[in-house]
Amino acid sequence: MKTVTIARVYLREGDKAHGHNVLHEVFRLLHDEHRVHGVTVFRGVAGFGSHGEVHADDLLRITVHLPLVVEFYDVPEAVAAVLPRLRELVPAGHIVSWQAQCEC
Repeated sequence: MKTVTIARVYLREGDKAHGHNVLHEVFRLLHDEHRVHGVTVFRGVAGFGSHGEVHADDLLRITVHLPLVVEFYDVPEAVAAVLPRLRELVPAGHIVSWQAQCEC
């Protein structure tokens, strides 16, 4: 067994940072720059955040910014190295992480 850090980044479709799509920037950072392991993007059908604004996939809404979750894992040092860069792209409170055991 090996100790890893799992991290989740909570976004919405269409989120922008510095004029760029946040999801694309996060994915580029994780894949191209830091080459972390086990990256998966989940697209939610509904959700709401701390402000209580509901984002849902239904026919009555023309523009929908559905929730996205980017989850990844790697050795603790690799995740610690990428977290400061992620914090520059997403609002405070949108990143969570924890330790886990990997049967790798």
